[in-house]
Amino acid sequence: MELKYIVEENDFYKNINEILSLKFNLSTRLTTKLIKNQKIYKNGNIVDTRSPVFTGDIILIDLNLPEDNSNIVPTAMKLDILYEDDWFLVVNKPAGIAIHPSRLHYDNSLSNGIRFYFDSIGLKKKIRPVNRLDLNTSGIVVFAKCEYIQESFSKQMADGIFKKEYLCVVEGRLIKKVGTIDLPISRKDGSIIERCIDKDGQRAITHYQVLKEFQNYSLVKCKLQTGRTHQIRVHMKAIGHPIVGDTLYGNASTLINHQALHSYKIECLHPVSKENLTFMADIPEDVFWDGVKKHLNTKSLL
Repeated sequence: MELKYIVEENDFYKNINEILSLKFNLSTRLTTKLIKNQKIYKNGNIVDTRSPVFTGDIILIDLNLPEDNSNIVPTAMKLDILYEDDWFLVVNKPAGIAIHPSRLHYDNSLSNGIRFYFDSIGLKKKIRPVNRLDLNTSGIVVFAKCEYIQESFSKQMADGIFKKEYLCVVEGRLIKKVGTIDLPISRKDGSIIERCIDKDGQRAITHYQVLKEFQNYSLVKCKLQTGRTHQIRVHMKAIGHPIVGDTLYGNASTLINHQALHSYKIECLHPVSKENLTFMADIPEDVFWDGVKKHLNTKSLL
């Protein structure tokens, strides 16, 4: 797990610090950690970031820092891995599994399964989910294999490069079939979980498109411009069309025992190769979603 750069003749970099910050966008925190652990090299020799650089110099950043991940119990579980390379892992999470361990999910969260998998491949790294999904939301979760990748994806999110799209089934039929919901969200008073629309909250923007209408329901594609907690669930409730099965923001359903919300697509830039990437997770295979799929051409949709 290394970053390598050969200084070119017309480069404007004066020293290694400029290469780390301008070329690789390393944070000050990570740079300090690499210096402390003597993981920065110029032409095979350990150097600090003040070292000047010249044409032809080979700069190597060794990111193979062993980390303590003992705070998460390793648990064997079946992982639906959509993509993996030396830098990150993309997993399709089923509904009903938490991403992080907690008092209620101490050893059966997705992070427990990732810890077990990392152990099996000899990777001694902290468990770093890049994006997060609610317990009962299914779909794509990206796990960074090192701090640098996590930082890179976080910056992509801030810059609007890391794009997330969801599918949900909502109650009723929307009058406006394509639109944007721009309503601020904050934590609801007296609750540690529930969110609400609040003029003093953080700005939240959801773009949506109705894909299919049924008798009393609509299949909707949502694209997040911001990433607030429960954003789609709160926004759908706010426009009068709560997600089917969402008991926190809507109503229980005999059709599905959790909110019908699925993270089906992520677009991003590979932090190292700079390749444009698209990841897709097909609609879950269960009775409810199977009923939805009967009315769709899923290949054209996904």
